[in-house]
Amino acid sequence: MPITLKTKVSELTGVGSVYQKKLEKLHIETVEDLLLYLPRTWEDFSKITEIAKVRPPGTYCIQGNIWSIGNKRSARRRMYITEAIIADKTGTMKAVWFNQPFLIKNMKQGDEVLLAGRVEREYGQALMKSPAYEKKSEEQTHLGKIVPTYKETDGLSSRWLRYQVSRLIKVIYSFKEYLPAEVIKNQSLMSYSAMIRQLHFPDNSFQLEKAIDRLNFDEMFLLQVAVQNQRKALDKNRAISIRFNEEISKEFVKKLGFTLTNAQKKATWEIIKDLEKPVPMNRLLEGDVGSGKTVVSAMASLMVANDGFQAVFLAPTEILAKQHFESLKKMLESFEIKVEILTGKTKKSERNRILKEVKDGEVQILVGTHAVLKEDIEFWNLAFVIVDEQHRFGVGQRAKLRQKSGQKGTMPHFLSMSATPIPRTLTLSVYGDLDISVIDEMPQGRKKVATFVIPPEKKQDSYEFIRHTVKKGRQVFVICPLIDDSETMELKSVTAEYERLSRMVFTDLKVAMIHGKMRPEEKERIMKDFATGKTNILVSTSLVEVGVDVPNATIMIIEGADRFGLAQLHQFRGRVGRGKYQSYCFLFTDNESETVQKRLDAITKTNDGFKIAEEDLEIRGPGEVLGERQHGLPDINTKNLMDVQLIKRTKTEAKNFLKKNNVEDFPLLAEKISRYDGVANLE
Repeated sequence: MPITLKTKVSELTGVGSVYQKKLEKLHIETVEDLLLYLPRTWEDFSKITEIAKVRPPGTYCIQGNIWSIGNKRSARRRMYITEAIIADKTGTMKAVWFNQPFLIKNMKQGDEVLLAGRVEREYGQALMKSPAYEKKSEEQTHLGKIVPTYKETDGLSSRWLRYQVSRLIKVIYSFKEYLPAEVIKNQSLMSYSAMIRQLHFPDNSFQLEKAIDRLNFDEMFLLQVAVQNQRKALDKNRAISIRFNEEISKEFVKKLGFTLTNAQKKATWEIIKDLEKPVPMNRLLEGDVGSGKTVVSAMASLMVANDGFQAVFLAPTEILAKQHFESLKKMLESFEIKVEILTGKTKKSERNRILKEVKDGEVQILVGTHAVLKEDIEFWNLAFVIVDEQHRFGVGQRAKLRQKSGQKGTMPHFLSMSATPIPRTLTLSVYGDLDISVIDEMPQGRKKVATFVIPPEKKQDSYEFIRHTVKKGRQVFVICPLIDDSETMELKSVTAEYERLSRMVFTDLKVAMIHGKMRPEEKERIMKDFATGKTNILVSTSLVEVGVDVPNATIMIIEGADRFGLAQLHQFRGRVGRGKYQSYCFLFTDNESETVQKRLDAITKTNDGFKIAEEDLEIRGPGEVLGERQHGLPDINTKNLMDVQLIKRTKTEAKNFLKKNNVEDFPLLAEKISRYDGVANLE
């Protein structure tokens, strides 16, 4: 039977059950999977160097005949050493391999071969150590050309993969083109099948560059079409137009007791202008911890309530929901706006009362947790949805709120808030044409948090500084690392640290701990004790809410700081420095590797969350930065997500394409785009 893209790899010659299992580990089950398992890098062995021109040390590819080859045993290391003398018209060179005695069966005296590898000088003679090898033939697979290197798994080498792919060259041309012809023409792209062929076996460096360009273009073009198509669909919906009341807005600002930053004013105006439109707002409000996002959302909610409609404010935890509830009540109390809170622990009688008042329109702003998503909640005329820390909610949960609109045929305006700054390049690419408001300045008088990396030998000095600071009346957060993906292990970590600090280090201070397994009322009591100053030190897991506001807490200790991403460390740090006192963040680590130290040093040098986010993206990739379950991205090359020129190029092409076409009319393209379902979707 002829081999097709759908042929199982187990049917290929040379792929037995052992190799089949190894391929399955790489998610390769069919010929199509194998051909789409693209190289991760390439080595240029196309340049053959005459032996006389080899200048060690360096990497070279040579071609010649085998004068002699044989095995010998090394007594000292008890291994086989294969030695060969290679000769071309200009001279000879020695090559050695270790523990590969079978090579004398593959290469014999008189064979013409190509060898490529590192050449060193030993005892005054050029020596090629453990080179790649291949007999000279019309169709070179491994040497004498630009050679692909694949991501390997145990027992599955690039050499083996190259050989298998080389026998499937003809099948590559079965791949169908999915990009529209106009896009290929506009961008001068090679065909899809030619790209796959050139990536596996480039004819030359120019063709390889063209193939890589097509690969990178495809990756970002598909993403751009996906996010812009989502926006196109969203813009077809209708929303309630909210009127702006200038007089009330001025009164609100006057009663705040502090001056709004320019960034807050700009963000508020952008949101208010969106609320006036009859199409649903789909805006992300991002800003560092403590930059004042809640005030902005409160003013927008006031406009909605004043115009006779309802708003809902969703927070990921009860502690945060209560904090937002108290803040909104305080800011809006003089405007006779009724604000209520609904959480999982709201008593049944209270819950029934709130549900009735929400349905009747008496409650104008409802603050809540996941409890707000339950089916039995009906709004009278919901027009505005605010989600805090939106990445903590699934796409499905956010969609439920979308469906609770107050007027038939309309969709609520949607504002998502995040204290995790999104790198600029991701806002261009992943978030496509999503409207973004950025609060990039802190309230006046806010001091920068002094941050230090603390090695084990300096830990004791830090503890003395902490004790001295607490004696002055200040308080301390201690964050414990996530040891692995197990909540149980994280609990052990925080419990052990609590025991150590309370019994061995700070025996003279009041130490408490908090973690996710505690009952809500217990967590609330502990947080209240800390907020009111009854507790000096709070030991916590990484799950403690990012919005928790304790102005008297001036020291943040992060144990095992090397286990967290930079953006997360920055968020932890944002829980201190909220009052008038100088605050400090101590990054404890016993990992002395240069990479870790360099990464942690980056956060000591800046308090700019956006710079930190860019660095975090570069180091850890989009999956870690956005959260694998949230971002919806296939395995995209991080370099592409940071390539502003590529993003602009694909964004423009996607816009032009969608102006004239519907994705549904291009089935192969639509199928590819379906992999991006939910990406950057704030619904």
